[in-house]
Amino acid sequence: MRNASGDARQPVAGDVTIGIVAGEASGDALIRAVRARIPGVRFVGIAGPKMEEAGCEAWVPLETLAIRGVTEVLGRVPELLRLRRVLGRRLREVGARMFIGVDAPDFNLGLEQTLKRRGMRTIHFVSPSVWAWRRERILTIARSANRLLALFPFEPPLYKDAGIEVTYVGHPLAHDAATQGSRRSAREQLKIPIAQPVFALLPGSRQSELDAHSDLVLRTAAAIHAQKPDAFFLVPLATRPTRDKFETDRFRLGLDTLPMTLLYGHARDALEAADVALVASGTATLEAALARCPHIVFYRVKALTEWYVRRKYLLPYVGLPNILAGRFVVPEFLQNEATVDTLTQAAVNLYDDMVTRRRLEALFGRFAEQLDVDTAARASDAVIAELSMPMSAGR
Repeated sequence: MRNASGDARQPVAGDVTIGIVAGEASGDALIRAVRARIPGVRFVGIAGPKMEEAGCEAWVPLETLAIRGVTEVLGRVPELLRLRRVLGRRLREVGARMFIGVDAPDFNLGLEQTLKRRGMRTIHFVSPSVWAWRRERILTIARSANRLLALFPFEPPLYKDAGIEVTYVGHPLAHDAATQGSRRSAREQLKIPIAQPVFALLPGSRQSELDAHSDLVLRTAAAIHAQKPDAFFLVPLATRPTRDKFETDRFRLGLDTLPMTLLYGHARDALEAADVALVASGTATLEAALARCPHIVFYRVKALTEWYVRRKYLLPYVGLPNILAGRFVVPEFLQNEATVDTLTQAAVNLYDDMVTRRRLEALFGRFAEQLDVDTAARASDAVIAELSMPMSAGR
C-alpha cells in the first residue's frame, strides 16, 4: 500500500508497541481511541493513573516530570538525562514502532529526536507555546517529530515552512465544556444556593505552585470575604499533598473559619459553580474558559525563571483565553503585580460587573465550539497513519 506521495505503507498489526510519555495528566483518551482500533496494541512509558486505567504499562510514574520553573529543572538535569537515556534504550529493546511525547517538551523532544534518528516514528502531542515564546523551537520540533498534534487552530500555520506534518486535533477539554445551565447544576450538586456569591480559587496543581501561591490566594479570599460577607469559596486541589499543604497554610494563617470547601480534584465542578475565579496561569485558564467562568489570571515564579521567560516572550499576555481572543479579555497579574490588594479588587469588580461577566461567558462558549472537534478520533487517525509508514529516519 502507498500513500499519495508514494511512500510504502506497512500494515498495522495488533501486537505493535507504542512508547508514550505524558508530562501532564493526559493521554488516556488517546490510548483508548487507539486501542479501540488496534485491540492488541501495547502502550508503555511514563504515565499517570488515568493512563494506566486506559491500558498503559507505566514504567515510571507521572510525578517524575512534575517540575516547575528554570531553577527547579536545573537541579534535576542529570537525573532527567539519565531517565531519558534509560527510557530510550528500553523502548528500543522492546521493539517499539512509535513514540508519542505528550507535552513535556524539554524532556520529550530530545528523546523523540534520538528515537527518530534510529528509525522510530515519532509524534509530539501538544505544540509548545512557540506562538508566545521560544519560536526557535519550531526547528527543534521538526528535527524531533514526524508529526505534531496541535490543540489550537492558530498553530498549524506556524509550522507551514518547517517540513513537519501538523494535525489540528482540537482540545480534549472542549468536549465537556459547560452550557448555560451548568452553573445551576453544579451548585445543586455542591449544595450551594444559586444566589450566593461563589469564588473559585485555583492556586496550581503542583507542590511548587502551592509554595508560591497558597498564602496569596488565602489572604485574598479573606479580603474578598471582608467586602462580601456572604461569599463562599471553592478550592479544587489536584493531589493529596497539595491539598494537605493548602489546609496547613490555611490553619497557619488563622483562616480556618473562612467559608470554604476544599475539593480533591473536581476543578471543573468548582469553576462551573463559581461566579468568578482566581486562576494560576496554565491549562487551568482554559479550563476556566470552557467552564464559562469569568476569571482573573495570576502567577508567581522565582526571579531567575521570570527573567529568562520575559527575554523570550512574544505576546503581551499569558492566559490562554487572551491568546485565543488575540486581546486582553481577562485581567492578568504576574509577579509583583499579583498582590492581595490587586487580586481582591479585580475579583470584586468582576463579580459586581454583571454585563462583563455575561459577555465573557458568551465568548467562552464560542471558544468551546471552536475547539470541540473530537480530539481522540483525530489523534488516533494520526497515530494509525504514522504506524503505517515505513520505519525510517524521517519522511
